[in-house]
Amino acid sequence: MPAIEFNRYYRHDDLTKLVKGFAKEFPKLVTVEAIGKSHEGRKILLVAVTNSRTGAAKDKPAFWCDGNIHASEVSASAAVLYILNKLITSYGQDATITRALDTRAFYLVPRVNPDGAEWALADVPKIIRSGTRPYPYEEDDFYGLERLDVDGDGRILSMRIKDPNGPWKVSEEEPRLMDRRDPAESGGEYYRLLPEGIYHNYDGLTVRSQRTKEGLDFNRNFPSGWRLESDQHGAGPFPTSELEIHALVDAISKRPNICGAVTFHTFSGVHLRPPSTRPDDDIPAEDLWNYQKIGEKGKEMTGYPAISNYHEFRYHPKEVITGVFDDWMYEHRGVFAWTTEIWSPQRQAGITDYKYIDWFRDHPFEHDKMLLKWSDEKLGGKGHIDWYEYDHPQFGMIQLGGWDPQYAFRNPPPDYLEAEIAPFADWVIWQALISPKLEIFKIEAKKIGGSTIIRFAVDNTGWLPSYVTKVGKDKKLCRGVVGEIEVPKGVKVESGLLRQEGPQLEGRSEVSSGGFGWQFNGTDHRHVFEWTLKGSGTVKLSAYHDRAGRITEEVRV
Repeated sequence: MPAIEFNRYYRHDDLTKLVKGFAKEFPKLVTVEAIGKSHEGRKILLVAVTNSRTGAAKDKPAFWCDGNIHASEVSASAAVLYILNKLITSYGQDATITRALDTRAFYLVPRVNPDGAEWALADVPKIIRSGTRPYPYEEDDFYGLERLDVDGDGRILSMRIKDPNGPWKVSEEEPRLMDRRDPAESGGEYYRLLPEGIYHNYDGLTVRSQRTKEGLDFNRNFPSGWRLESDQHGAGPFPTSELEIHALVDAISKRPNICGAVTFHTFSGVHLRPPSTRPDDDIPAEDLWNYQKIGEKGKEMTGYPAISNYHEFRYHPKEVITGVFDDWMYEHRGVFAWTTEIWSPQRQAGITDYKYIDWFRDHPFEHDKMLLKWSDEKLGGKGHIDWYEYDHPQFGMIQLGGWDPQYAFRNPPPDYLEAEIAPFADWVIWQALISPKLEIFKIEAKKIGGSTIIRFAVDNTGWLPSYVTKVGKDKKLCRGVVGEIEVPKGVKVESGLLRQEGPQLEGRSEVSSGGFGWQFNGTDHRHVFEWTLKGSGTVKLSAYHDRAGRITEEVRV
């Protein structure tokens, strides 16, 4: 069995070997295919996991997981690998996982963005938002600060530069930390803080950030709500313009059996849900209630709160983000989708009452001290680096130090990785098991005179309805259950269509609490197909639904 270590981050070639190793060792459970290539030509791998002896993946309700759409968010790849590893190693040992692989399928894409991840994991890292394709312009910016590792120690820290008009000062409480200068303060020693890097064509007086040539944000390139670059930075020239996102959208669209999804990102320690562009009142109440129920289970199983993109996770109160994966999956595919932001250094340090985005704009200095203590005691001092002098080629003698964001913030430190990502697998498996599931309830074959009446009753035994979301139903994103009959020579269908389209089948998600004498649980989760046959032989009955799966049975008449 491929040995996956969950205290390290894998580069593309090693990740590929691990995934293909699972497929080679467990051919009845795992298949691997390339759904596309990245800008630099690396394969984007999709792993399908199911017990093929109980049916093909395409004939079962399925759940989608992907990770590492953003370049440096490499723990997202680890989270998807962990799910793969748990499914395979626990099959036949754990009853819940065995049931999940016998009745459902999982589509896993560990690394959406192999090019950007390679840059982030290089010995001398370069950190970009998404892919390595130049956008919106191909030429380099001649001016400004390029963020990179200037002293070759494998870290990109901060530079502090003395400046009489600088907004920072050395903290009197804790000299290793920087404190914001009071609005009316003057007469002290002040500093300007910049990311570690090289300044191109420095004029000796002014500083600005160099425009990043690789300006794409893959998670703004999905079709739902896509906007031009002038409205949404990094969105690309048109929806799915990027090879990596086109590969994802194409793969998902070709798999209508996908009933839900989680895309893994970093960081904040939350499960985010749509919509991103409008308030909760604007989506069907039934979908909101189910989102809330699934989110409550997510918090119970992982410790991460489930929150609204629109109401609780905005980068600016007057701005929304568009063209994102979870909105596309909900609004265009009609399934419940989540963005899980892995890792919260704040919680690790004991900071629990904070707002995820607002915290970075303003938080008490006490929180900085708590984080520093956490770095000292739990990370061996590797999270926050004591300031040290460095002779910078443009700025002269400065100091490097402060937080190592890639080590302590962007992803869990390797020793913390497995404990952080392990709970996600159980939540993903639970979500897969609440999907609609088509099963045979009963088959009746009744002789009347010289004919046989076949009644083929099928049930949706899943918690969710066959259409999954009210959006899916209202937009007619999938048809109702379909029944078919195949008859041999010597058997004639006297009445009933060979192929019949039935209704959508409800689940149990809308059953309310209590009873109090007025609870009525009808059979709207069931449909009966009927045929009248003449003759004798073995007929084949089939029922299928795009999302709830396929079932077949043979009957002697």
